[in-house]
Amino acid sequence: MSPAAPPLEARMAELTGRHVPFVKATVVRARRPASARPGDTALVLADGRVEGFVGGACAEATVRVQALRTLRSGESLLLRISPEETADGTGEPAVEEGAVSVANPCLSGGELEIFLEPLRPVPRVVVLGESPIARALLAFGPTLGYEITEASGADGIAPEDLAGTQALVIASHGRDEEPVLVAAERAGVPYIGLVASPRRGAAVLDGLTLDAGQRARIHTPAGLWIGARTPGEIAVSILAEVIQAVRGRSMEVGAPPETGSVTAVDPVCGMTVSVGDSTPYSDEGGACSDEGGACSDEGGGERRWFCCAGCRAAYEKDPARYAKADAS
Repeated sequence: MSPAAPPLEARMAELTGRHVPFVKATVVRARRPASARPGDTALVLADGRVEGFVGGACAEATVRVQALRTLRSGESLLLRISPEETADGTGEPAVEEGAVSVANPCLSGGELEIFLEPLRPVPRVVVLGESPIARALLAFGPTLGYEITEASGADGIAPEDLAGTQALVIASHGRDEEPVLVAAERAGVPYIGLVASPRRGAAVLDGLTLDAGQRARIHTPAGLWIGARTPGEIAVSILAEVIQAVRGRSMEVGAPPETGSVTAVDPVCGMTVSVGDSTPYSDEGGACSDEGGACSDEGGGERRWFCCAGCRAAYEKDPARYAKADAS
């Protein structure tokens, strides 16, 4: 019996199998007193979650920000983290080809070099139907490097079956269309295309148990207008629209939710942090008395985000101090 795969290796295999994008972060160099060691590894998901270990909370915050950027660009990166100022003294990341150096004032000494490798799944396209257009779509899969697979029909498709699917194209000429369209919309498939004439396509959409906004997400007739006539030409026009939708979405947000792509500056240590569900924050605008007296609004009265709980505690103890420092 072979030994079990290490937890992160098994997790990577699971994410890859589900077509979930992520970044593999590996420590390649560490200078004491950094807590991480060469070989330490973590996975950064598109929503900003970090699984594994590449350093403490401060290092992790920097890794999260830079990893999400590589997930959007698709390019690997060597990340250097140091508590010292970058070479130009501006405090901004120093970017060079294939590497970026970041000054992290939150680090308690030490330096880290971490290799960030974005692993974005091959676009998965599901095709329903046995028509000549459907067969032409399937034939283009190897050429594009896409995973284009044939669906079995309405009984075999549920929202969970479409997880990780970037595009669904229905070219079944009236067979099993409505339940699959509804399942795809509920699964949040980015591109949904229905091969039909304008009149029939509109009739199909009108009969769906979806609201107007949901129906508007379905492309029918599927494909860009390029004067296509043959099944092969129509397949090309549909795949061109799929590419436009999939790659356009990747360029805009890299497929991560918006919480993973928004950054803020920690008012205590000055670090850039990625805003996500697990990012420490405070809504404190100033100190309030326990007796319900007036509150000071010197802290700005807005949400502040922090690299770690320690910076949040320091801010909440004296928000006016950091508001003034931020304004200076």
